[in-house]
Amino acid sequence: MLEIEAVNHIGIRVRDKELSISFYQNLGFEMKLDVGFEDGHPVIMRHPSGVILNLLGPANNFVGGNILMDVEETYPGYTHIALTVKSLDDAKSFLAEQEIKLTGSFSFNGMSAIFIRDPDLNVIELDAFDDNEIESGKAHEYIMHP
Repeated sequence: MLEIEAVNHIGIRVRDKELSISFYQNLGFEMKLDVGFEDGHPVIMRHPSGVILNLLGPANNFVGGNILMDVEETYPGYTHIALTVKSLDDAKSFLAEQEIKLTGSFSFNGMSAIFIRDPDLNVIELDAFDDNEIESGKAHEYIMHP
């Protein structure tokens, strides 16, 4: 077994560096370092929760949608990130204040989720668990997505 200690970072290819930085800053990520975005190296951002993003770019092709989520054909690859939030109601209020559109939702066995898109249509899932699910240790057992 490989002894993984944690997720180190999430890499997301983006078209517009400033637009993407602004979007993720609105979610609470802080700009840490640009190590050469124009040459395909990351802009590194960190959230106070410890989640680190590497915004990679610049993307040089855009088909008008997210090829892993928005086209009929299915391709292998990462389709979204899922972040746990304390409260979906608070998250919905925050997203409304920021004028970030909800693109979907679901509930399943004590877990509820909402979906948003970044400026490049990358999917971000925000999950919240019922208190009794967290206390029972079941919160991390859910891997089902719509």
